[in-house]
Amino acid sequence: MTPFALKNGQLCAEAVTFSDIAERFGTPCYVYSRAALEAALDEFHQELIGVDSLVCYAVKANSNLAVLNVFAQRGAGFDIVSTGELKRALAAGATPKKIVFSGVGKSKSEMEFALSVGILCFNVESAPELDRLNEVAAHLGKKAPISLRVNPNVDAKTHPYISTGLKENKFGVAYEDALKLYQHAASLPNLEIVGIDCHIGSQLLDPAPFAEALDKILLLIDQLAAKGIHLHHIDLGGGLGIQYKDEQAPTVKSYLQPLLKKLKDRSLKILLEPGRRLVGNAGVLLTQVEYLKPGEVKNFAVIDAAMNDLARPSLYDAWHNIVPVVPRSGKSINWEVVGPICESGDFLGHDRPLSIEPGDLLAIMSVGAYGMAMSSNYNTRPRAAEVMVDQSQVFLVRRRETVEDLLALECLLP
Repeated sequence: MTPFALKNGQLCAEAVTFSDIAERFGTPCYVYSRAALEAALDEFHQELIGVDSLVCYAVKANSNLAVLNVFAQRGAGFDIVSTGELKRALAAGATPKKIVFSGVGKSKSEMEFALSVGILCFNVESAPELDRLNEVAAHLGKKAPISLRVNPNVDAKTHPYISTGLKENKFGVAYEDALKLYQHAASLPNLEIVGIDCHIGSQLLDPAPFAEALDKILLLIDQLAAKGIHLHHIDLGGGLGIQYKDEQAPTVKSYLQPLLKKLKDRSLKILLEPGRRLVGNAGVLLTQVEYLKPGEVKNFAVIDAAMNDLARPSLYDAWHNIVPVVPRSGKSINWEVVGPICESGDFLGHDRPLSIEPGDLLAIMSVGAYGMAMSSNYNTRPRAAEVMVDQSQVFLVRRRETVEDLLALECLLP
């Protein structure tokens, strides 16, 4: 589906113009399409009809309560990496038994809270974590359900900052150590082995590494069975990419079908942890042009959004399409689209051919994942508002912060 399209000469979110959204809620503003969120999740569910499975949305991609609630209403589970994300998921209506807890640095208090609410599984990422979780569970008189996140040392062919499945990455336990660690886990009285987990990276555009990783995990599962360790589920992680520019993003079908064929004769529940794929193309950052600064070497379009609102371009040199809300007919020239922050790295796009004037609205596309979730208050800039469009209705799902909100957390010395 195309949730954001030109209608009568104006860019719209579903049936609402971005001009109307800017007038009502100001800029910068994150805009999400409910229909796009639902369609992205439904694409997974459609391929999994008749399969014992659970799609656990990776909350880190976009943790807005309204986004989480849309997915919870459609039966999704959640993949979380902190107590904060766990509490968000619960507040949004998540079922605890549909929540998996990932992350390399779980604290004792995080383990205690997750055990108290009764989550589905801890994805354990190190030997010391196994021992800590066993101690915490013993203290509470519980057994902690666990899987090991196994690092298959597969090259996901993605940006090095979002690659997670190689030996040099901090995530997971080494493939060569996994059998021994599973045997150690089986000896700990307050752990219950329920699954195995694997996640090799993010923004993957080639399904082949997923299949390669699965082959290695299935060999390990057979080795575990030979040692009397039988699993209930296999968690294949997430990482399926989306189209930002001219990439050919795989369909969910082309990604899942080879994996499902390899698993069809095994009595294992299948867990998936998509994040970006569910929300990335469902969000837009709406911003306004403040100034135009033509120059001898470069032309700068200064907008009211900045790197604190959208960190991906400065962090990864990520590319996001930038389009006028109301296209002009004049000649386009190349602009450096930059924000007002006092950093040379504060840019949203390089060399963008645009026909624009001060006051024009621009839409920065495909920011539903790792947009608002990675935003900050650098330069004491209040974070943007977030709205959700549902057909012809618009809902404010997070109000714009004020400077007073930020100052309220701080105190002067006596």
